Amino acid sequence: HVIIVVLVAAALVPALWGVDSAFIFNTLSDNRMDLIAWAANHRALMAGGFVVIYIVSTAFSVPGGAILTMSAGFLFGTVLGAVLSVIGATVGAIAVFLFAKTALGRPLRARAGPVFRRLEAGFRAHALSYLIVLRLLPIFPFVLVNLVPALVGMPLATYAIGTFLGIIPGALIYVSLGVGLDAMFHQCAAAKAANPGTVCEPP
Repeated sequence: HVIIVVLVAAALVPALWGVDSAFIFNTLSDNRMDLIAWAANHRALMAGGFVVIYIVSTAFSVPGGAILTMSAGFLFGTVLGAVLSVIGATVGAIAVFLFAKTALGRPLRARAGPVFRRLEAGFRAHALSYLIVLRLLPIFPFVLVNLVPALVGMPLATYAIGTFLGIIPGALIYVSLGVGLDAMFHQCAAAKAANPGTVCEPP
């Protein structure tokens, strides 16, 4: 059963390390039927592996959350894909928050510079609502929005609730886009059957 998790990682992790989007698109397209079959026949293990990948990528601030969320829609559908993405992103963000609470997080305050002070003022004035807005509108880098609340003393419960609520709308949008990928992959497969040299381009 380990191969199931490996298959998910092989399909999704390259996206997190800046691999060309056309390569990712074609990798998912070529393995479309296998991935869907694994997701259907081993749903619990596949879902668990996906959440672990999402948590780790968020905890280490690796770019590619949007691609992961779209992949959740492709593999699991709108409802389950959104649930898994929100869980993974929330738990990963909480891990960053807890790390920032340690002594190792203190140097990050100086590195943030003026941006930290701008965020600090907003969090101190309207902690929960400000966090939700920043989750809804990615004005500042995701990693800063994860770190600053911890450094200004926001309670963990407030941070967890604000993060959870704030990322739901975006997750639903990207998951819905991922659901539409299957139709694109079907067209790509048909084009490759007619012309084996065809290279499909991502939308």
